[in-house]
Amino acid sequence: MLSELLPLTTSTADAPAYWFLNSLNIVLATSESTGGAFSLVHHTAPPGHATPYHLHHVEDEAFFVLDGEFTFICEGKKTVLGPSGYIFLPRNRPHGIRCTSATPSTMLILAMPGTGFVGMMTEMAQPAEQRILPTPTTPDFEKLTMLCAKYKIDVLGPLPD
Repeated sequence: MLSELLPLTTSTADAPAYWFLNSLNIVLATSESTGGAFSLVHHTAPPGHATPYHLHHVEDEAFFVLDGEFTFICEGKKTVLGPSGYIFLPRNRPHGIRCTSATPSTMLILAMPGTGFVGMMTEMAQPAEQRILPTPTTPDFEKLTMLCAKYKIDVLGPLPD
């Protein structure tokens, strides 16, 4: 119950940080710390970074761009957002995201209730040794697909252009 939770404060300097699919993700809140309400991640992506095209069966997601530019593709429709741009993507809608800025870009990812995305991400990711973008590596898409299925996320393929 939310009323029984203690206030929680954290920052990008001290929250747990992960390298996930060549991006930096700092977990500011989890569904456990919010009584099952949501998870909140501060996400930094390099230019050209893209998620697979996917859909969540049990979570809604909202994104708020802090700096740079991201292109969101939902059910084939492109939405380009820069600083202060916001988008809500309801569950069961195919979507994906690409960093379309020439420089690294940051956004907040709000997942409600947040157990799927953050659970999958922390199982797939490596703890970040520093709060910088990782050296790029080739992701293990077989492992990603397996973990996504575990958390009720369908990987549909590469992000459409």
